[in-house]
Amino acid sequence: MSNEPIFTLLENPAARRDAPWTAEQDAILNDAAFARAEATITGWPGYAPTPLVALPGIAGEIGVGSIHYKNEASRFDLGSFKALGGAYAVWEVLRRTAAEKGISPDDHTRFYDHAATVTVTCATDGNHGRSVAWGASTFGCNCVIFIHATVSEGRKREIERYGARVVRCAGNYDDSVREAQANADREGWIVVSDTSYEGYTEIPKDVMQGYELMAAEAIEQMPAGNFPTHVFLQTGVGGMAAAVAAQFWRRLGAQRPMIVLADPLKSACWLESIRAGEPTAVEGDLDTLMAGLACGEVSALAWTILEHSADAVIGVSEHAAVNSMRLLAEGRHGDAPLVAGESAVAGLAALIAAAADPAARARLGLDHKSHVLLFGTEGATDPILYEQLVGRAPETVESGAS
Repeated sequence: MSNEPIFTLLENPAARRDAPWTAEQDAILNDAAFARAEATITGWPGYAPTPLVALPGIAGEIGVGSIHYKNEASRFDLGSFKALGGAYAVWEVLRRTAAEKGISPDDHTRFYDHAATVTVTCATDGNHGRSVAWGASTFGCNCVIFIHATVSEGRKREIERYGARVVRCAGNYDDSVREAQANADREGWIVVSDTSYEGYTEIPKDVMQGYELMAAEAIEQMPAGNFPTHVFLQTGVGGMAAAVAAQFWRRLGAQRPMIVLADPLKSACWLESIRAGEPTAVEGDLDTLMAGLACGEVSALAWTILEHSADAVIGVSEHAAVNSMRLLAEGRHGDAPLVAGESAVAGLAALIAAAADPAARARLGLDHKSHVLLFGTEGATDPILYEQLVGRAPETVESGAS
């Protein structure tokens, strides 16, 4: 870990502040589809907007005007923003397949009899599979989840808690994606994935439409005078980042904030894709501790949105991620302590690294007038790993115990 680069900053030469929102992008994410997703999800039992937390201590320490952190740790008690995407996509699969048989969701008996004949599946690093499993359990269908070699046993158990069958595969995340698709083709299952690829785009759109709700909540929650000038977004396959960017782009056009992507250096598919100017896969075991971001290939749908709207990408080290988890847990600069999982902090780690480097500050326009929005996309979704990395159990952080 000590030999890692501190960070890598790459500005996107294809970024276009004046780029219009096109018909191609509107076919992926649009206002009508978002309105449908919003109406559905906000009607689920237990829905509540997650909090937007001010971090004035960190903001003062790094020399920016404000930082606000959208804390997804309480989302539907699943501990992650993924609850918005996977479960909504499961609902849409069941709604559409039922409609093909002339069955309305309002006809509860027939609808749930139909759901019981459907099996959904996906590959996951943990949180997306947990959301799909929760959606399947909630709406009454069957579920098989594929995980790769390095997904923790704790995350496996959390998925199984919702009644899903979990299959562990050899290889990395991208290998498990292929394994899930192969089994679905053979068994007649329906893949509910958060990444898109050739011939598979419709369901990932549903996932991303669910994610947009998180961004819409944050926009409404931002205090007057602190509207974001910069949004730092961790990537993975890019679905979340694209959904957030799309909300700002459609609402604000050229007045949208600067979008900065944060990529783990050990699985930097967005860094390499922005560098190449086209989707570019990275090979290897992708063994970053930021497990939810351990992806070697970008989502084609996300690329269509982020190709021109992402202003820069920063590669984040493992050390920077762990330090950011500890920073939040300790409330080191007087902020209220927060529990953030290892995949939640890449945006914060990228911000801190860039703010500490004079050249990066200048290139990104970070100064005392900057207002930064971060998305803390998960809590301690693997409590054992969290305690190993932070040195404290998540419950002691939440209680304020030392």
